Amino acid sequence: MFIITSHAKERMEKYFITEEMIKDCLSSPDKIIDTYEKRKIYQKNINGYMLRVIVEEKDINIVITCYKARRKRYEI
Repeated sequence: MFIITSHAKERMEKYFITEEMIKDCLSSPDKIIDTYEKRKIYQKNINGYMLRVIVEEKDINIVITCYKARRKRYEI
């Protein structure tokens, strides 16, 4: 279970990212990167680009932001 912030919702609209894509990335990521404190970056290769979802882990995870990036830049 997760909550999507208003900022993340804006990014979803800007980059044409659906909630289903977010769920897929969080449930079966290609890679998880630990960042500072309780934040993680979930990455999933989708249709030639890298979907990156930044999550703050709490009792209910919070999707801070998300975006599509060039796969080459974040190669797994």
